[in-house]
Amino acid sequence: MNKFSLTAGVMVGALLSFSNSAFAETVNVYTYDSFASDWGPGPKIKANFEKQCDCELNFVTVDSSVGILSRVQLEGRASQADVVLGLDLNLMQKAKQTGLLVDSGVDTSHVNTPQPWQDSVFVPFDQGYFAFIYNSTNLETPPASLKEIVENQNLRVIYQDPRTSTPGLGLLLWMKSVYGDKAADAWATLAKHTVTVTKGWYEGYSLFLKGESDVVLSYTTSPAYHVVAEGKTQYKAAPASEGFYPQVEVAAMLKNAPHPELAKQFMAFILTPGFQSTIATGNWMFPVVPLAEPLPAVFSALPKPTKVLTLSAGDVAQHRKAWINEWLEATTR
Repeated sequence: MNKFSLTAGVMVGALLSFSNSAFAETVNVYTYDSFASDWGPGPKIKANFEKQCDCELNFVTVDSSVGILSRVQLEGRASQADVVLGLDLNLMQKAKQTGLLVDSGVDTSHVNTPQPWQDSVFVPFDQGYFAFIYNSTNLETPPASLKEIVENQNLRVIYQDPRTSTPGLGLLLWMKSVYGDKAADAWATLAKHTVTVTKGWYEGYSLFLKGESDVVLSYTTSPAYHVVAEGKTQYKAAPASEGFYPQVEVAAMLKNAPHPELAKQFMAFILTPGFQSTIATGNWMFPVVPLAEPLPAVFSALPKPTKVLTLSAGDVAQHRKAWINEWLEATTR
Protein backbone atom coordinates (compact mmCIF):
# COMPACT_ATOMS: atom_id res chain seq x y z
CA MET A 1 0.00 0.00 0.00
CA ASN A 2 1.24 3.52 -0.79
CA LYS A 3 2.12 5.11 2.54
CA PHE A 4 0.60 8.43 1.40
CA SER A 5 -2.79 6.83 0.60
CA LEU A 6 -4.37 7.71 3.95
CA THR A 7 -8.08 8.34 4.33
CA ALA A 8 -9.20 11.75 5.54
CA GLY A 9 -10.18 10.30 8.93
CA VAL A 10 -6.82 8.66 9.48
CA MET A 11 -5.04 11.85 8.40
CA VAL A 12 -6.98 13.96 10.90
CA GLY A 13 -6.21 11.47 13.65
CA ALA A 14 -2.55 11.50 12.79
CA LEU A 15 -2.44 15.28 12.88
CA LEU A 16 -4.19 15.42 16.24
CA SER A 17 -1.68 12.99 17.69
CA PHE A 18 1.22 15.33 17.06
CA SER A 19 2.51 17.43 19.92
CA ASN A 20 1.37 21.03 19.84
CA SER A 21 5.05 22.01 19.74
CA ALA A 22 5.28 20.66 16.20
CA PHE A 23 3.20 23.65 15.09
CA ALA A 24 4.58 26.22 17.54
CA GLU A 25 6.53 29.23 16.36
CA THR A 26 10.28 29.23 16.86
CA VAL A 27 12.26 32.11 18.34
CA ASN A 28 15.91 32.09 17.19
CA VAL A 29 18.56 33.26 19.63
CA TYR A 30 22.13 33.64 18.37
CA THR A 31 24.62 32.96 21.14
CA TYR A 32 28.10 31.55 21.78
CA ASP A 33 28.48 27.79 21.80
CA SER A 34 29.32 27.23 25.48
CA PHE A 35 26.13 29.05 26.57
CA ALA A 36 23.92 26.58 24.68
CA SER A 37 26.03 23.50 25.42
CA ASP A 38 24.79 20.62 27.57
CA TRP A 39 26.87 21.91 30.48
CA GLY A 40 25.85 25.55 30.00
CA PRO A 41 22.68 27.35 31.11
CA GLY A 42 21.02 27.08 27.69
CA PRO A 43 19.12 23.79 28.11
CA LYS A 44 17.49 24.89 31.39
CA ILE A 45 16.65 28.31 29.97
CA LYS A 46 15.11 26.66 26.92
CA ALA A 47 12.94 24.38 29.07
CA ASN A 48 11.88 27.21 31.39
CA PHE A 49 10.97 29.60 28.58
CA GLU A 50 9.09 27.03 26.53
CA LYS A 51 6.85 26.30 29.53
CA GLN A 52 5.44 29.81 29.33
CA CYS A 53 5.71 30.89 25.68
CA ASP A 54 3.90 28.14 23.73
CA CYS A 55 6.82 28.23 21.34
CA GLU A 56 10.17 26.62 20.61
CA LEU A 57 13.39 28.33 21.67
CA ASN A 58 16.17 27.61 19.19
CA PHE A 59 19.76 28.49 20.03
CA VAL A 60 21.95 29.16 16.97
CA THR A 61 25.55 28.93 18.14
CA VAL A 62 28.65 30.80 17.02
CA ASP A 63 32.17 30.08 18.25
CA SER A 64 32.65 33.41 20.02
CA SER A 65 30.83 36.50 21.23
CA VAL A 66 32.58 38.63 18.64
CA GLY A 67 31.43 36.09 16.05
CA ILE A 68 27.78 36.69 16.99
CA LEU A 69 28.03 40.32 15.97
CA SER A 70 29.96 39.47 12.81
CA ARG A 71 27.30 36.98 11.75
CA VAL A 72 24.32 39.31 12.13
CA GLN A 73 26.26 42.04 10.34
CA LEU A 74 26.93 39.67 7.46
CA GLU A 75 23.30 38.53 7.31
CA GLY A 76 21.96 42.07 7.67
CA ARG A 77 18.21 42.64 7.42
CA ALA A 78 17.75 39.09 6.10
CA SER A 79 18.98 37.54 9.36
CA GLN A 80 16.76 34.88 10.91
CA ALA A 81 17.91 35.95 14.38
CA ASP A 82 15.25 37.28 16.73
CA VAL A 83 17.68 37.94 19.58
CA VAL A 84 21.46 38.13 19.94
CA LEU A 85 22.73 37.01 23.35
CA GLY A 86 26.35 37.14 24.45
CA LEU A 87 27.74 40.52 23.46
CA ASP A 88 29.19 42.59 26.27
CA LEU A 89 29.75 46.18 27.38
CA ASN A 90 32.69 46.61 25.05
CA LEU A 91 30.77 45.60 21.92
CA MET A 92 27.54 47.46 22.62
CA GLN A 93 28.39 50.66 20.81
CA LYS A 94 29.66 48.84 17.74
CA ALA A 95 26.52 46.70 17.70
CA LYS A 96 24.27 49.78 17.90
CA GLN A 97 26.09 51.34 14.98
CA THR A 98 24.94 48.50 12.72
CA GLY A 99 21.38 49.84 12.84
CA LEU A 100 20.10 46.27 13.18
CA LEU A 101 18.89 46.48 16.79
CA VAL A 102 15.81 47.94 18.44
CA ASP A 103 14.83 49.09 21.95
CA SER A 104 14.00 46.14 24.17
CA GLY A 105 11.06 47.69 26.01
CA VAL A 106 12.25 45.87 29.16
CA ASP A 107 12.24 47.58 32.56
CA THR A 108 15.84 47.32 33.77
CA SER A 109 15.48 49.63 36.77
CA HIS A 110 16.05 46.74 39.21
CA VAL A 111 19.23 45.52 37.52
CA ASN A 112 22.36 45.46 39.69
CA THR A 113 25.56 46.02 37.67
CA PRO A 114 28.92 47.68 38.51
CA GLN A 115 27.53 50.93 37.06
CA PRO A 116 23.81 51.87 37.02
CA TRP A 117 22.16 50.38 33.94
CA GLN A 118 20.60 52.96 31.66
CA ASP A 119 20.64 51.45 28.17
CA SER A 120 17.30 50.92 26.42
CA VAL A 121 18.49 48.53 23.69
CA PHE A 122 20.48 45.98 25.64
CA VAL A 123 19.34 43.85 28.56
CA PRO A 124 22.16 42.55 30.78
CA PHE A 125 22.01 38.87 31.72
CA ASP A 126 25.16 38.19 33.74
CA GLN A 127 28.24 39.92 35.12
CA GLY A 128 31.70 39.26 36.45
CA TYR A 129 35.28 40.50 36.45
CA PHE A 130 38.22 39.44 34.33
CA ALA A 131 41.04 37.81 36.27
CA PHE A 132 44.04 35.56 35.83
CA ILE A 133 43.52 32.09 37.28
CA TYR A 134 46.32 30.00 38.79
CA ASN A 135 46.73 26.56 40.35
CA SER A 136 47.78 27.09 43.96
CA THR A 137 49.42 23.66 44.17
CA ASN A 138 51.82 24.66 41.39
CA LEU A 139 52.22 28.38 42.07
CA GLU A 140 52.82 29.00 45.76
CA THR A 141 53.38 32.76 45.40
CA PRO A 142 50.78 34.13 43.01
CA PRO A 143 51.01 37.56 41.39
CA ALA A 144 49.25 40.28 43.35
CA SER A 145 48.60 42.65 40.47
CA LEU A 146 48.22 42.90 36.72
CA LYS A 147 51.63 44.55 36.57
CA GLU A 148 53.24 41.52 38.22
CA ILE A 149 51.69 39.26 35.58
CA VAL A 150 53.00 41.52 32.83
CA GLU A 151 56.50 41.95 34.24
CA ASN A 152 57.36 38.57 35.82
CA GLN A 153 59.31 36.84 33.05
CA ASN A 154 59.22 33.52 34.93
CA LEU A 155 55.44 33.39 34.70
CA ARG A 156 53.99 31.46 31.76
CA VAL A 157 50.88 33.26 30.54
CA ILE A 158 47.96 32.37 28.26
CA TYR A 159 45.30 34.87 27.20
CA GLN A 160 42.79 35.28 24.36
CA ASP A 161 42.86 37.27 21.14
CA PRO A 162 41.05 40.64 21.51
CA ARG A 163 39.88 40.41 17.90
CA THR A 164 37.90 37.21 18.45
CA SER A 165 37.24 36.93 22.18
CA THR A 166 35.43 39.15 24.67
CA PRO A 167 37.86 38.15 27.49
CA GLY A 168 40.71 39.07 25.13
CA LEU A 169 39.07 42.41 24.43
CA GLY A 170 38.53 42.84 28.16
CA LEU A 171 42.25 42.35 28.79
CA LEU A 172 43.04 44.90 26.08
CA LEU A 173 40.94 47.48 27.92
CA TRP A 174 42.23 46.41 31.33
CA MET A 175 45.79 46.94 30.10
CA LYS A 176 44.87 50.32 28.64
CA SER A 177 43.21 51.34 31.92
CA VAL A 178 46.32 50.47 33.92
CA TYR A 179 49.13 51.47 31.53
CA GLY A 180 47.57 54.21 29.42
CA ASP A 181 50.08 55.57 26.88
CA LYS A 182 52.63 52.94 27.99
CA ALA A 183 50.40 50.02 27.03
CA ALA A 184 52.49 49.13 23.96
CA ASP A 185 55.60 48.62 26.11
CA ALA A 186 53.58 46.53 28.56
CA TRP A 187 52.31 44.30 25.74
CA ALA A 188 55.84 43.81 24.45
CA THR A 189 56.99 42.82 27.94
CA LEU A 190 54.11 40.38 28.35
CA ALA A 191 54.77 38.86 24.92
CA LYS A 192 58.19 37.65 26.05
CA HIS A 193 56.62 35.15 28.45
CA THR A 194 53.30 34.45 26.77
CA VAL A 195 52.87 30.78 25.88
CA THR A 196 50.12 31.41 23.33
CA VAL A 197 47.21 33.67 22.47
CA THR A 198 44.11 31.58 21.73
CA LYS A 199 41.08 32.41 19.60
CA GLY A 200 38.62 31.84 22.42
CA TRP A 201 38.31 31.28 26.15
CA TYR A 202 37.76 27.52 25.98
CA GLU A 203 40.97 26.79 24.08
CA GLY A 204 43.08 28.87 26.45
CA TYR A 205 41.55 27.53 29.64
CA SER A 206 41.90 23.93 28.43
CA LEU A 207 45.61 24.44 27.83
CA PHE A 208 46.01 25.92 31.31
CA LEU A 209 44.28 22.91 32.90
CA LYS A 210 46.74 20.68 31.06
CA GLY A 211 49.61 22.53 32.74
CA GLU A 212 50.70 24.53 29.71
CA SER A 213 50.80 27.82 31.65
CA ASP A 214 51.01 29.21 35.17
CA VAL A 215 48.12 31.64 34.69
CA VAL A 216 45.29 32.05 32.20
CA LEU A 217 42.91 34.90 31.52
CA SER A 218 39.42 34.06 32.73
CA TYR A 219 37.08 35.39 35.44
CA THR A 220 37.09 35.82 39.22
CA THR A 221 34.17 33.35 39.22
CA SER A 222 36.05 30.53 37.48
CA PRO A 223 37.24 28.91 40.75
CA ALA A 224 33.57 28.49 41.76
CA TYR A 225 33.11 26.00 38.94
CA HIS A 226 35.98 23.84 40.16
CA VAL A 227 34.66 23.86 43.74
CA VAL A 228 30.99 23.19 42.97
CA ALA A 229 31.30 20.89 39.94
CA GLU A 230 34.57 19.09 40.72
CA GLY A 231 35.24 19.54 44.43
CA LYS A 232 38.64 21.07 43.63
CA THR A 233 39.88 24.02 45.65
CA GLN A 234 43.36 24.62 44.18
CA TYR A 235 42.24 27.00 41.43
CA LYS A 236 42.29 30.65 42.50
CA ALA A 237 41.86 34.09 40.98
CA ALA A 238 44.96 36.25 41.31
CA PRO A 239 44.42 39.58 43.09
CA ALA A 240 44.63 42.81 41.11
CA SER A 241 45.78 45.70 43.28
CA GLU A 242 45.14 48.16 40.45
CA GLY A 243 41.51 47.05 40.21
CA PHE A 244 39.55 44.52 38.15
CA TYR A 245 37.92 45.22 34.79
CA PRO A 246 34.24 44.19 34.61
CA GLN A 247 32.31 42.21 32.06
CA VAL A 248 28.55 42.57 31.72
CA GLU A 249 27.05 40.29 29.09
CA VAL A 250 23.98 41.51 27.25
CA ALA A 251 21.18 40.55 24.86
CA ALA A 252 19.38 42.62 22.24
CA MET A 253 16.44 42.21 19.87
CA LEU A 254 16.79 42.52 16.11
CA LYS A 255 14.85 45.33 14.43
CA ASN A 256 13.70 42.88 11.74
CA ALA A 257 13.14 39.93 14.07
CA PRO A 258 11.04 37.30 12.24
CA HIS A 259 9.07 36.71 15.46
CA PRO A 260 8.99 40.10 17.22
CA GLU A 261 6.39 39.23 19.86
CA LEU A 262 8.28 36.12 20.95
CA ALA A 263 11.51 38.10 20.89
CA LYS A 264 9.96 40.66 23.25
CA GLN A 265 8.79 37.86 25.54
CA PHE A 266 12.27 36.38 25.65
CA MET A 267 13.92 39.74 26.34
CA ALA A 268 11.62 40.24 29.34
CA PHE A 269 12.22 36.64 30.46
CA ILE A 270 15.96 37.32 30.79
CA LEU A 271 15.46 39.21 34.07
CA THR A 272 13.15 36.60 35.63
CA PRO A 273 14.16 33.71 37.93
CA GLY A 274 13.62 31.21 35.11
CA PHE A 275 16.68 32.66 33.40
CA GLN A 276 18.70 34.28 36.19
CA SER A 277 18.65 31.20 38.46
CA THR A 278 20.65 29.27 35.83
CA ILE A 279 23.52 31.75 35.57
CA ALA A 280 25.68 31.16 38.66
CA THR A 281 26.13 27.42 38.19
CA GLY A 282 25.47 27.31 34.45
CA ASN A 283 27.49 30.19 33.01
CA TRP A 284 29.58 30.61 36.17
CA MET A 285 28.98 34.32 36.42
CA PHE A 286 26.92 36.49 38.77
CA PRO A 287 23.23 37.11 38.04
CA VAL A 288 22.15 40.73 37.50
CA VAL A 289 19.03 40.73 39.68
CA PRO A 290 18.52 39.54 43.28
CA LEU A 291 17.29 35.96 43.62
CA ALA A 292 15.24 34.31 46.35
CA GLU A 293 17.69 31.41 46.64
CA PRO A 294 21.23 32.27 47.81
CA LEU A 295 24.18 31.48 45.56
CA PRO A 296 26.51 28.62 46.56
CA ALA A 297 28.73 29.66 49.47
CA VAL A 298 31.87 29.67 47.34
CA PHE A 299 30.65 32.78 45.50
CA SER A 300 30.92 34.76 48.72
CA ALA A 301 34.59 33.82 49.02
CA LEU A 302 35.56 35.02 45.55
CA PRO A 303 37.80 38.11 45.23
CA LYS A 304 35.87 41.36 45.31
CA PRO A 305 37.27 44.39 43.50
CA THR A 306 38.42 47.26 45.68
CA LYS A 307 38.42 49.30 42.50
CA VAL A 308 36.54 48.80 39.23
CA LEU A 309 38.33 49.99 36.11
CA THR A 310 36.18 51.02 33.14
CA LEU A 311 36.59 52.91 29.91
CA SER A 312 33.58 54.63 28.39
CA ALA A 313 31.67 52.91 25.59
CA GLY A 314 32.42 55.91 23.37
CA ASP A 315 36.16 55.65 23.94
CA VAL A 316 36.12 51.91 23.29
CA ALA A 317 34.17 52.33 20.05
CA GLN A 318 36.42 55.16 18.88
CA HIS A 319 39.79 53.66 19.77
CA ARG A 320 39.23 49.89 19.73
CA LYS A 321 40.74 49.36 16.28
CA ALA A 322 43.79 51.50 17.09
CA TRP A 323 44.32 49.72 20.41
CA ILE A 324 44.14 46.33 18.71
CA ASN A 325 46.71 47.50 16.16
CA GLU A 326 48.88 48.71 19.04
CA TRP A 327 48.65 45.24 20.61
CA LEU A 328 49.49 43.52 17.31
CA GLU A 329 52.52 45.69 16.65
CA ALA A 330 53.83 45.40 20.21
CA THR A 331 53.47 41.61 20.40
CA THR A 332 55.13 40.96 17.04
CA ARG A 333 58.23 43.10 17.55
